[in-house]
Amino acid sequence: MDIDKIETPVYILEEKKLEKNLQLLASIEKRSGAKILLALKGFAFSGAMDMVSNYLSGCCASGLYEARYAKEMVGKEVHTFSPAFKESEFSEIVELSNHIVFNSFGQWQKFKDFVVGEISCGLRVNPEVSASPTDMYNPCAKYSRLGITKKEFRPDLLDGIEGLHFHALCEQGADALEKVIIGFEDKFGEYIYDMKWINFGGGHHITKEGYDVDKLIYLIKNFRQKYDVDVYLEPGEAVGWQTGVLVSSVLDIVHNEIDIAILDTSAEAHMPDTILMPYRADVRGATFAGQKEYTYRLTGNTCLAGDIMGDYSFDRALKVGDLVIFEDQIHYTIVKNTTFNGIKLPNLAILKKDGTIKMVKNFGYNEYKNRN
Repeated sequence: MDIDKIETPVYILEEKKLEKNLQLLASIEKRSGAKILLALKGFAFSGAMDMVSNYLSGCCASGLYEARYAKEMVGKEVHTFSPAFKESEFSEIVELSNHIVFNSFGQWQKFKDFVVGEISCGLRVNPEVSASPTDMYNPCAKYSRLGITKKEFRPDLLDGIEGLHFHALCEQGADALEKVIIGFEDKFGEYIYDMKWINFGGGHHITKEGYDVDKLIYLIKNFRQKYDVDVYLEPGEAVGWQTGVLVSSVLDIVHNEIDIAILDTSAEAHMPDTILMPYRADVRGATFAGQKEYTYRLTGNTCLAGDIMGDYSFDRALKVGDLVIFEDQIHYTIVKNTTFNGIKLPNLAILKKDGTIKMVKNFGYNEYKNRN
């Protein structure tokens, strides 16, 4: 794609790649009988939500604003979970949602009278089984606030509850899901027969190459048959996985024992998972330091000393104005953007299937002003 004339920084979503992911997810819905919802916490891209609506059953939201976005932009089922709901927002959440999942019996008792008979209600439970690679992203880590453990479970308060929800995965495969299901059944199996639905949560890396789709379908079909319940999945990253890039420009190159390229993007503001997770983003045409002739530390344009993407080597020397393209940036990092230090939010664009680039949103000063 010809991106030399596009203002940077900019996220570019590739429509063809998104559709491929959605087609796979839709085929799993059809073959397994499960319903798949987009987790907006992992992927939300204006201009692409019509395509999501065409393929998936709806969205899961983490609160009022995501629920509104789901209803307005996708318009199908909306399932809302929050660690704790605010009274001032709850009535609108009820109006927007098809399912509401409560994180504790305290929340369920507090809001029960507002929802019974209106929508389907569920509880999030903690199966206390997970193979998550880091506690930062492990909902089942020790002392987790997410979900009710077996020890804290109250069968006497289940009247009005129609479903159970668990979420214990992070970028993981069907083998990990199988282990979580076994743990879930071990702790909560006696209650599943009384439910109408079970939500397997998110973290399913379904669209990653090598994912065992057939095993996922087997697990879902077996579970549905065993308990006679509807099954939901809530992938976020799997929808946006490998669907686009963040394009930045080199603003300056300085030298302090090593060559340092300052870009018009930011790890802190635009790619926070590279610092938080942490993980190393792939850069087009580059590899690890020292493996090619020219090595640079790629850094952001904020005053944070640690605003660093990492050390990369290139076949040719970088110069001011060159584009640096970070691969696979259209999930999670994109929904965590901030205007820290007054840095501009990256624009949003879509590479259409016909090869044209459509600008979706251009951000500027107002986003910073309205935020502060």
